[in-house]
Amino acid sequence: MPAAAPRSGDAIFASVEHVNAELFTLTYGAIVRQLLTDLEEVDEVNKQLDQMGYNIGIRLIDEFLAKANVSRCVDFKETAETIAKVGFKMFLGVTASVTNWDADGTCCSIVLEDNPLVDFVELPDTCQGLYYCNVLSGVIRGALEMVSMKTEITWTRDVLRGDDAYELQVKLLKLVPEEYPYKDDE
Repeated sequence: MPAAAPRSGDAIFASVEHVNAELFTLTYGAIVRQLLTDLEEVDEVNKQLDQMGYNIGIRLIDEFLAKANVSRCVDFKETAETIAKVGFKMFLGVTASVTNWDADGTCCSIVLEDNPLVDFVELPDTCQGLYYCNVLSGVIRGALEMVSMKTEITWTRDVLRGDDAYELQVKLLKLVPEEYPYKDDE
């Protein structure tokens, strides 16, 4: 029996259950607002959003692999393209593009064409250091760690901070060898 063809992000997005986009956006905004109230320091809120995203990413990768029907990516470039074209479409309904590759193929930018997390959002002057969508960097970092890629994710452009796009820099720090819980030779 031939293997099933990988599904596109559009096909997966159309086939999964959706929550109301406005409810999702407003709920996320309420979480960020509560973190700002509880933690008071914007840098601490950024760290907490990243950690929340990381915790989501280490679980979300299982759903992605189960529903996307993708085979193991051959390199980091293919992985970044899969995140941008399938992952973002599957979970957020948006398309992203991969640009600005370094010569080694270990660092790139993912540029979001749209960002549903920021509907209805304006940052006050007191929150100018806030990376409002930092949960996304954590999701990517957590998901990639579960497939043996240690990465560093940073925001390089953010419309809420006056830039013209939402851009994440994704840097592969190292490939982590897979460890098996048993030895084959015993």
